[in-house]
Amino acid sequence: MARSGSNRGPVPTKLWWWLGTGLPALALAFFNVAVAASELGVPPAAAFLAGIGQSAALVLILVRPRAATVLQFSAVAVFAVAIPPGSGPTWPLTVLGMIALVAHVGLVTVRTTRRAALTVWCASLLLLVLLVLVDPRGRSVSDALPITTVYLLLSTVVVGLALAVRRWREIRGELAGARRDVEAEQSRRAVAEERTRIARELHDVVAHSMSVIHMQATSASYRIKNLDPEAKAEFGRIAAGARSTLGEMRQLLAVLRDENADAELAPVPGLGRLAELVESAGRAGVPVEVREADAVRAAAVPESVALAAYRIAQESLSNVIRHAPGARTTICLDLEGSDLVLSVVNDAATRPAPSMEAPGRSRHGLPGMRERARLAGGSLETGARGEGGYRVAARLPIGGRA
Repeated sequence: MARSGSNRGPVPTKLWWWLGTGLPALALAFFNVAVAASELGVPPAAAFLAGIGQSAALVLILVRPRAATVLQFSAVAVFAVAIPPGSGPTWPLTVLGMIALVAHVGLVTVRTTRRAALTVWCASLLLLVLLVLVDPRGRSVSDALPITTVYLLLSTVVVGLALAVRRWREIRGELAGARRDVEAEQSRRAVAEERTRIARELHDVVAHSMSVIHMQATSASYRIKNLDPEAKAEFGRIAAGARSTLGEMRQLLAVLRDENADAELAPVPGLGRLAELVESAGRAGVPVEVREADAVRAAAVPESVALAAYRIAQESLSNVIRHAPGARTTICLDLEGSDLVLSVVNDAATRPAPSMEAPGRSRHGLPGMRERARLAGGSLETGARGEGGYRVAARLPIGGRA
C-alpha cells in the first residue's frame, strides 16, 4: 500500500502524537481483551493476541500503514475464529474490535492516499465476507449480518467524513497557495511599476538635462564669439562626456523598462575603463595615479566584481572632486588571496571643503558603495586619514585566479 508524499501529513515525532494515539489504543486493547475473554468466552491467549494486535496496529499505522493493516486484519481473523458459536450478534467482530477496525480505516484515510484508503476499506469488507463464508465452525451468514451491517454503515460514515476533511484541507491549502501567488504577482507588478516610474523620471529629468548640456556644449563655439581654442576643446570634452552619459542612460532606461532585458543591454563598465575616470578627474583638477598589480591584470575578475570596483572608484573620485578639490589621489588595485583589494586614497584638499560625512547632510554615496561591496560578497572600509585626506578600501572576492 503506497503512501502519498503530498497528501499524508508528516510522520509524527512529538511525544503528544504518540500519547494521543497510544493511550486510547492501550485502553481499547484492555477492554477488548477483558470483554472478549469474560463475556464472549474467547480463549484468553487468543483474546490477548487479537486485542493487543488490533490496538498496536492503530499506533503502527502512523509510521507503517501497510504493516499495520496486515496486523489489523490478522487480529480480526483471530477474533473471528476464536469467538465461540452462540455468542450472540457479535460475530465475526466484537463490538470493541469493530470500533478498532473502523478507527484503523479512518486513520488510513487520513494518513495515506485516497486510493489506498478505499483499497483498505474494501479489503476490510471483503475480509469479513470471506471470514463468514469459510467459517470453520459452520455458523450461518445470518449470524454475521448485525455486526457486519453496523460496520458497513459506520465505516462508510467515517471514511466519507475523513475524505471530506482531507478535501477541505486540500482546498484550504490551494487557496493559501493561490493567495501567495497573487501576493507575489502583486509584488512583481509593484516592482515593475516602480521601475517604470524611475525610468520615466530619469528620462524626463536627468536625460533631458544631459541633452541640454550636450546641446549647449556643442553649440558653444557657434554661439560665443572669439572663443579661444582651449575653451573650444573644453566644451568639446564636456559634449563628449554628456554624450557618453546619455548613452549609458539609454541603456539603463532599457533595463529598467524591461525586467527581462538581455544582460548585454546593461551598462557594465569594468576595470578597463579606469583610465577614463582618471582622465575625467584630471580635467576636473584632481591629479589621479593608478597602481595596478600585475596579478590583477592576469586574474579573471568576474563581471559583477569588476563593475562594483569601477563604481566604487567612480564614486570615490566624485567625492574627491566635490569635497577635496585639487587633492592628489591614488587608486591601488591588488590581489590578496582570492580577494580583489581596491583602495582610493586622497590627500588633504588644497582649499577648505566640508567633510564627506558632515552631520546634518543627506549622503547616498558611501551607503551606495557599501551596498555594492556587500552585493558582490565583499566589504568596504572608509575613514579620514590622520595626516589629512580620506581613504576608501574595498575587499571583493573573485573566487580564484586565472
